[in-house]
Amino acid sequence: MLRKSLLAVFTLVVCVGISLSDEIRAIITKVDGSNVTFTPLKGKGKNVEKGEAQTLPVASDVKVTKGMFNKDTKKVEPGEAIEGGLKAKLFTDIGEKGVNATLVTSDDGKKITGIIVGGKGKKKNQ
Repeated sequence: MLRKSLLAVFTLVVCVGISLSDEIRAIITKVDGSNVTFTPLKGKGKNVEKGEAQTLPVASDVKVTKGMFNKDTKKVEPGEAIEGGLKAKLFTDIGEKGVNATLVTSDDGKKITGIIVGGKGKKKNQ
């Protein structure tokens, strides 16, 4: 009986921890060492609103991947890793428009644990 109770408590803690991490759709405007400056986006389609710029540190084991849009779940999911991580040219030479990404934060929301770049499909005229 004690084992079942402990297993149930452990499972509950893991599930709550996973649900507390947050995904933020954002435009990355600057990467400075282990800090990422971004503008969060809210809404969808033509009703997208930009929030105020924020800066968060990244975790030492941050996962930087290309995004793939899953048509079944209608969400951007991590794909293959981006070679070089935050030191890739994509982040060292950020243009005026920034880099569209989904940021995954830690349970407490104080660190970025994952960055999923793009994922909404191919642009026209390419």
